[in-house]
Amino acid sequence: MPDFVVGDRTRLIQALLNLVSNAVKFTDTGSVTVRMLREDEDETGVRIRFEVVDTGIGIAPDVLATLFSPFSQADSSTSRRYGGTGLGLAITRRLAQLMGGDAGAESQPGAGSTFWFTARLAKPVADCAEPAAHIPENAGDAVRRRFAGCRILLVEDEPVNQLVAEENLLEFGLAVDIAPDGVEALDMLARATPDTYALILMDMQMPRMDGLAATRALRQMPGFSGIPVIAMTANAFMEDRTRCLDAGMSDFLAKPVDPAVMGGVLLQWLPHASAGRPTTRPEF
Repeated sequence: MPDFVVGDRTRLIQALLNLVSNAVKFTDTGSVTVRMLREDEDETGVRIRFEVVDTGIGIAPDVLATLFSPFSQADSSTSRRYGGTGLGLAITRRLAQLMGGDAGAESQPGAGSTFWFTARLAKPVADCAEPAAHIPENAGDAVRRRFAGCRILLVEDEPVNQLVAEENLLEFGLAVDIAPDGVEALDMLARATPDTYALILMDMQMPRMDGLAATRALRQMPGFSGIPVIAMTANAFMEDRTRCLDAGMSDFLAKPVDPAVMGGVLLQWLPHASAGRPTTRPEF
């Protein structure tokens, strides 16, 4: 593999984690292996194949061809057992195509699966440096110094995503309550007071009630019309950002969420909140 390549780091990680998340979800025993292979290379760039190999339940041949279509799932009842809407693979393929590659899968029922995507990445020119992200310097330290103890409501259905986001928020010195979907979030808000939460982090794709519907509903609740609501989603396209803002959300974090970027967004929006200052944890 080349020592350095030039590409979209965030989208590469997003596509890879989409595949890893599915592999872990559908593999009760055995292993999940992630690997990268160099497919071809010339003077200007290299095409890399990213593979996620699992020993999970596998997929029947007749449904493999439909998996990368929006809203398709190998198991039509998967939203009941596993959650999700089937958008992740379609997004992965779209991201791969935008990066000059493609995505696909090979599988046998009961024998595991291999999901892959490719991306063509450029070779760096001399003295090429990655531009700095447009985030405040030491945003995490600023959040800890200025807003330690403020309470955040995290609305997220995936246990792994819950854990990662919660750990990031705790690192910023914030208190965290978790709701697994929009229905539970609205119930928690109905039993809370308007000054309980300083900010809400809201996943877009959830069972029972998604983040867009939940945000529209909470904006109608007395006292919650002005609370910052930050969307967290793997849907990284501009139309998805527009949908979030149209639903009443305040800002947008693309998954996988970079802790430094999260810190910058929190630092931007926590000053807009008059609620969520350190108080006794609400009883739910």
